[in-house]
Amino acid sequence: MKIPVAKALFNSHSYSEYRKLVSDLLFEGKSTGNEQSEDLTHYSSLNETRMDRLDKTMRIPEENILKLKNLKREYIWLVISEGWCGDAAQILPIFNKMTIASEDKIEMKIVLRDENGELMKSFLTNKKKAIPRLIVINRETGSVLGSWGPRPKGATNLINDYKKEFGVIDETVKTNLQLWYLKDKGLSTQEEIINLMQNL
Repeated sequence: MKIPVAKALFNSHSYSEYRKLVSDLLFEGKSTGNEQSEDLTHYSSLNETRMDRLDKTMRIPEENILKLKNLKREYIWLVISEGWCGDAAQILPIFNKMTIASEDKIEMKIVLRDENGELMKSFLTNKKKAIPRLIVINRETGSVLGSWGPRPKGATNLINDYKKEFGVIDETVKTNLQLWYLKDKGLSTQEEIINLMQNL
């Protein structure tokens, strides 16, 4: 196992621990991460509401549950995230439901990007520290088998097309992105992740 991965796993959080960490910081008027600002705290607060809703409403279709239960090996999903990240708020509840559906085939561990710089450097997207980032690890050997992120293809296309047309990432496209996630109901993410797992 690569040293940054092993170190990250040692300092990782379960999903419920991660949720509590973000909530506790919000209670103090803070967000996760090295940078603190009103904007980031505001995003963290919005994300907490989103995640609460998704924890209650998110469903994994029966055919996806079967595919997860039928995985040949056992895995650890190491996820790089931060509480203020809008994509992470949409995707982590899906990952959590998928790991539960897998019936112990998959265990999820979450680490914060700013506390794991060395790990993040190994999983950049277009030279950027884009999150969330899922790293798939073979539980038995500790070897990294693949990675995914920071968002499903449909959401990535939406952002790229908007940036091409308007040259910026602003509040309008952020709202459009949240609406895309709402309409998609987590199905694109599930499909892409299950394909990744089946092709390992």
